[in-house]
Amino acid sequence: MEGTSLYLPIVILLMQCSPSVPVTVSTNRHKVEVREFSDAVLSCMFRTEKDQNPRIEWKKKGKDVSFVYYNGHFRGPFEGRATIDGATVTLHRVTQEDAGEYRCEISAPLDSVSLGETNVTLKVLVPPHTPSCEIPSSAVTGSVVQLRCRDQQSIPPATYSWFKDNQPISPPRHANATYLINSHTGVLEFKAVAKEDTGRYSCLASNGVGSPKMCEGKHMTIEDVNITAVVAAVVVVCLVVLVCGCGGFLLHRNGFFTREFASSVVREPLLSINRYWFYSLRNEKRLTSTLFSPRPPRLIHQQDTEEGPMSTTFLHPKSRRTSNTRSHSCSEKLAFL
Repeated sequence: MEGTSLYLPIVILLMQCSPSVPVTVSTNRHKVEVREFSDAVLSCMFRTEKDQNPRIEWKKKGKDVSFVYYNGHFRGPFEGRATIDGATVTLHRVTQEDAGEYRCEISAPLDSVSLGETNVTLKVLVPPHTPSCEIPSSAVTGSVVQLRCRDQQSIPPATYSWFKDNQPISPPRHANATYLINSHTGVLEFKAVAKEDTGRYSCLASNGVGSPKMCEGKHMTIEDVNITAVVAAVVVVCLVVLVCGCGGFLLHRNGFFTREFASSVVREPLLSINRYWFYSLRNEKRLTSTLFSPRPPRLIHQQDTEEGPMSTTFLHPKSRRTSNTRSHSCSEKLAFL
């Protein structure tokens, strides 16, 4: 009995000297996943050393940290659609804009460690929407054909499966299969389509959130190559090339494309032999050349201005086509017979 009374003061002294527990903050779910337009509970639990009325704050991280709950009130877009119980916050009818990382902060000025915090990440899940499908209406045998299916809004990203005539198309089981299916990108590719690939195709998008969605089917027809049409097209192209070539040759022969004749200064004829007139020409590059024709060109109009070069208009001797030339250095008028 005397021994017990001897140890009692020592126990009391040790209890008084033991360190106190500072403020601690925790959560029972660091990652929260909820469907869009449902409620999200962001839990936050704390324990203080002395302060019985700590300050509770919720913040959302982004490009800038913004307040969710501060000084006893919800802020910004959370005002009127969030509630708090202790330090646990419930967001009502969450959307994609609510997704992100949140931080619960507890400030206890009377404690030895006055600040504690914990983080909660919110992910908002979006069920599949009706995917957009790109299905060609027709193709020729032997060609490479791709059918595409995509849902841009589902979270997590959807996976895709294809159907032909309302029957699922199984993924290829061997390397030399005639088609490929990428369930992540939604692409169905035929390496070389055949007539038996004709049918009505549709695509199903699913991501485990809500009901899968299917796009409206579309019929694809595979046709044989029309040899007659190909040959006819080749013949038409050849005829067009032939006609254009002949026309260009005739125009060139008649002087239509003669650049020297259109851009040169025509001097008076040097001499005439067997009804062919020879002219001395000087083009814009100051190169001397010779032009001959059965008849000399007939001058129609000539004007010498002070501001610029002389303008000369003449009639081509063969095509009876008028042409305009400008001389950058002319001091004398042209003389024609």
